[in-house]
Amino acid sequence: QVHVVESGGGLVQAGGSLRLSCAASGSIFSINAMGWYRQAPGKQRELVADITPGGRTTYADSVKGRFTSSADNVKNTVYLQMNSLKPEDTAVYYCKVSQVVAGGRYDYWGQGTQVTVSS
Repeated sequence: QVHVVESGGGLVQAGGSLRLSCAASGSIFSINAMGWYRQAPGKQRELVADITPGGRTTYADSVKGRFTSSADNVKNTVYLQMNSLKPEDTAVYYCKVSQVVAGGRYDYWGQGTQVTVSS
């Protein structure tokens, strides 16, 4: 089993910044991606950013230029630096860890961390 724990959420004014962290532990063999997703009330969960161990990143159009994902592969930790936050960024942010074991892909989710941006 892989345990995923997010931290760093909170309340911030529009234009402010927050940094989220996600640490994976447990039965880690071969992580092929760690990603950030968010879910606002009444909306579907959506991809915000993900990053591979090699450092390749993908961002949602809505956060490009404002959010930056980085990773510490030794610590199995991924970060999301969020700048120029907008009220529409308000959501619960979840971390997903994907790994491949014996040819099968397994996804593990954290419990989420609330980000609230006030106008």
